[in-house]
Amino acid sequence: MYRNPERLEVLLVHSGGPYWVNRHWQAWTIPKGEVDPGEDIFAAAKREFCEETGQVPQGDFCPLQPVRQAGGKLVFAWAFEGNFDPAHLRSNMFTLEWPPHSGVWREFPEIDQAAWFHLDEARQRIIKAQAQFLDELVQILGQIHRP
Repeated sequence: MYRNPERLEVLLVHSGGPYWVNRHWQAWTIPKGEVDPGEDIFAAAKREFCEETGQVPQGDFCPLQPVRQAGGKLVFAWAFEGNFDPAHLRSNMFTLEWPPHSGVWREFPEIDQAAWFHLDEARQRIIKAQAQFLDELVQILGQIHRP
């Protein structure tokens, strides 16, 4: 999700849970998740956005080129203009044994923060491979907004 094409801001989210608690640089991501067996990739992207933010994504969606993250995961994304108030973040939860091997199972939000970032800061915060999405978005918006 992006807003203010003239002074571009992008919505990024921060993963919840103990492994991400102190990571803030190259640790934020676009809202994304797993595709269920037999599920359409675009339908999965919209479902995951809603599950991770609590907002149903709406608008004109523009497909972006998929990127492969360092761990091998192939991420598909669609850009769309919209607005979201991070104070209204409602994320789904996951269960994790924490501390490891303790036998104690705790629930954590899949996403613990959402924020709007101007492009320069977004490039510093987003997972390295996903910075390609930002570059492509800038290129697409430049083509749309040319006089």
